[in-house]
Amino acid sequence: MRKFAVITCMFAAGCVNADLAQYGALGSSGHVTCYSGGKIIYDGDSDGKIMSENGSDGWYFMEKSTGRLVRVSGDCLIKN
Repeated sequence: MRKFAVITCMFAAGCVNADLAQYGALGSSGHVTCYSGGKIIYDGDSDGKIMSENGSDGWYFMEKSTGRLVRVSGDCLIKN
């Protein structure tokens, strides 16, 4: 029973930290790296908030280096 309580507390603390980090990143720029077949197909920075596409695995954002709208989907790693 004691192990269950410790594991539950650890899990709850992890969720709280992730939630806080997600809310703290709202509106901030981030770095996006997308992969296809294990190779990098996109690597860039956003100029602001990275938005998710509704009902899809896609993301869109304003690219910092070009000032253009970029849409990506698939296996993407996003760091804020």
